[in-house]
Amino acid sequence: MRIGIQASYSGGFHQTAAEIRGLESAGLDLATVAEVYTFDAVSQLGYLAAVTERVELMSGIFPIYSRTPALTAMTAAGLDFVSDGRFTLGLGASGPQVIEGWHGVPYDAPLQRTREVVEICRQVWRRERLVHEGPKYTVPLPADQGTGLGKPLKLINTPVRDRIPVMLAAIGPKNVELAAEIAEAWEPIFFMPERAGSVWGDSLAAGKAKRDPALGELQIVVGVPIAIGDDVEPVLDLVRPQLALYIGGMGARGRNFYNDLARRYGYEDEARTIQDLYLDGRKDEAAAVVPEELVRAVSLVGPESHVAERVAAFREAGVTTLVLQPLDDSPEGRLRTVETMRKIADR
Repeated sequence: MRIGIQASYSGGFHQTAAEIRGLESAGLDLATVAEVYTFDAVSQLGYLAAVTERVELMSGIFPIYSRTPALTAMTAAGLDFVSDGRFTLGLGASGPQVIEGWHGVPYDAPLQRTREVVEICRQVWRRERLVHEGPKYTVPLPADQGTGLGKPLKLINTPVRDRIPVMLAAIGPKNVELAAEIAEAWEPIFFMPERAGSVWGDSLAAGKAKRDPALGELQIVVGVPIAIGDDVEPVLDLVRPQLALYIGGMGARGRNFYNDLARRYGYEDEARTIQDLYLDGRKDEAAAVVPEELVRAVSLVGPESHVAERVAAFREAGVTTLVLQPLDDSPEGRLRTVETMRKIADR
């Protein structure tokens, strides 16, 4: 089991980078940087590449709509170059609120776009002359859509690797199937080990049936809120607002992927109530409705022995990397958490 951590996108980044360098010495395997409507992730990943030596770096995630496919490939190759081959390209569709509300482009055909973006990236990394004709992307641009001067080009530089690992963030059935088919790694959200098989098992099996053996075994990367200790039970309440935000507020009625996931987990009534309360502005009440079973299942909160049992459950469900979200929001607390998780993972 690999241990990762998500870099904070609030506060001072120099402090965050210094802390990740220290966590690297404590046994951290992976650092991820988010990109929503924050600062871009590329500049921060490049900085981390310069101040770390061993820890792997991952975009968590680049939205597929915010860059051209070729720029996504160039960026990944550049980050892999400055990190000496330590970068994983995390991609995802995000959602219409961010894509249309922030980037100002239509949120259309996420499955097809994802497939084509990955295909184009791998073609660029192999330094082939870029020619792609798909339903969503045509490169070079056809003459009747531009000046007619575009011609097939190939990447000038030679990448460190001609196959940079790709991770797809996905929770919908078809998206998960696509991840299992074409990506080296898959990142779900709010992963319940005991119910993951019933919710995603068919999609994973369908995707793996079409998977290129050259991709290797599908890696599963899961983010988990975490607090380890004999007196940490009260911090479970810190998990509730985040779950309520996603289940209730990340999208509209009838178009909220996280609400759909809660329903598929079996919390149909609770998901409906959380969304109604949240969209009515009653956020605290929405958080109170989040089922305790869900809160506990997607978290690692409790004494070390309990956390070790839950890590074993995640591993049994196929998880290969846990990206920690420490609920003790202090450098000392995060360091203790990584050190303890390193011991648990090694056992």
